[in-house]
Amino acid sequence: MARSAGNEKRNPANKKSSKTGTKTARKTKETKSIKYADKSVNQPDLVPVFNELVSLLKPFAKLSLTFKGGTAGSATVSSVKPVEIAGKKLDELFFAGVLVQKGYVGFYFFPIYVHPDLKSELSPDLLKKLKGKTCFHIKKIDPETKTHINDALKKGYSLYKNKGWIS
Repeated sequence: MARSAGNEKRNPANKKSSKTGTKTARKTKETKSIKYADKSVNQPDLVPVFNELVSLLKPFAKLSLTFKGGTAGSATVSSVKPVEIAGKKLDELFFAGVLVQKGYVGFYFFPIYVHPDLKSELSPDLLKKLKGKTCFHIKKIDPETKTHINDALKKGYSLYKNKGWIS
């Protein structure tokens, strides 16, 4: 579909050079940021779930793993140590995180992404909550779910440590 002359004038990327009459592309600096609005505000029943999951994550912020967030419905634990996985050099390696979503709290567990065989070691009850590659939908936290998540975190931590990704 051809553009009309009027559309070219409105698009700043198609700015014409006054000397040559040719189009010049404008260079813009793009910054990537996560767009996330705290969804816990209108979901008070999810706040205790989020807080429990945060309390499970915090003990794993040791060695090169650091804890970030814990407020506004978002928290992560990631490694600040540069690592190489499958030939790719990474400046940071995500371990786990929690994020309040609409109707559930997402527990994101990256060790099952980098090592899919780890799924076979997780509780079948916990695996029922897995929706996608690494996101578990947690709607309520009971002692059993808490134990299963803590066990998964321990196994993931051991995996990262054995691979030399944290120290």
